[in-house]
Amino acid sequence: MTPSRRTLLKNSLLRCLVGQPLSWGYRTVTTLRNHLYDKAWIPSTSFPLPILCIGNLSLGGTGKTPHTEYLIRLLKEKYKTAVLSRGYRRKSQGFVWADNTSTTADIGDESLQYFKKFDGEISVAVDEDRVHGIRALIQLVAPEVVLLDDGFQHRCVRASYNILLTGYDHLYCDDYLLPLGTLREGKENTKRADIIIVTKCPENLDKKHQEEIIKQLRPERIQHVFFSSIKYADTLRAKEKKLHFKELEKMHILLVTGIADAQPILDFMKSKVSKIIYLNYPDHHAFTNKNYSHICNSFAMMQTSKIIVTTEKDYMRMDLSQLQDLPVFYLPISIQIYKRKQFDEKILHHVDTTQANHRISSK
Repeated sequence: MTPSRRTLLKNSLLRCLVGQPLSWGYRTVTTLRNHLYDKAWIPSTSFPLPILCIGNLSLGGTGKTPHTEYLIRLLKEKYKTAVLSRGYRRKSQGFVWADNTSTTADIGDESLQYFKKFDGEISVAVDEDRVHGIRALIQLVAPEVVLLDDGFQHRCVRASYNILLTGYDHLYCDDYLLPLGTLREGKENTKRADIIIVTKCPENLDKKHQEEIIKQLRPERIQHVFFSSIKYADTLRAKEKKLHFKELEKMHILLVTGIADAQPILDFMKSKVSKIIYLNYPDHHAFTNKNYSHICNSFAMMQTSKIIVTTEKDYMRMDLSQLQDLPVFYLPISIQIYKRKQFDEKILHHVDTTQANHRISSK
């Protein structure tokens, strides 16, 4: 047996001996918690307005942010829309209303991205207590629909509609509970979802392959499964600049990411340019002075005609002043949903119906 195979076998045994008991313990706790909510022994608060929850079972990397943005674009023209999240890794506490002075330290990178991208068109707030957050939003702006970003496990709120995301390359049916895998709760809890979206699919995923995935997921009869793929913009952007990919053919690119699943953007950039140096940081990474120095030094070692490229989420989180006025651009992304018309109709029908019922009950 080779040393590499011995190491692999040793790691597998350690994972089973240590990880399996911890995973069983984790399952016991999460199953009990969900059972208490299911039996209403722990109360869930419902609201008369549409509360759409976008979440997943895993620890991230399924594309919640671009899917939330899709729903914002779908709803904001017709309804007064608000987005509420907990503001992951923010340094503030309690309810915080997003405004022009907000930073990632105040509201988190995703919420800041929503606010800046849709400035003046929607309301954005963060609160670790989702019930309190919704009540505060109702008092402040009286939204007609609230989007709960990453709220699937926050069962203190009874969402009116649950949208569950799972990655094409990492389906929840092939995953395991923490710490053996990345699942935050058991697969049986997918029954709470109204819609399941398989995200980050290859473009033009054929119908046969879609049907095979649906069989693997084994949805309930009343659940609807949709598929989506990532669509990258044809230009890189900075605060006041745009750069088309045709201008990158002879450039050197320093790609910097701090997201859960950076492989898609890495593959995309490799398809556009041939000279890439890649710096990868953990998801929601808080860049330090040492990180900024490393980025600057890496950039200095590259040949001329060069730029730094990052994700939109990382761009929001970075302190660009620490990068010594270097040319930093981000790559915007959006999503394409297969059977988009059918998906949009289901979302709009739910919101319309919930709004109508609210109007009738309030008379």
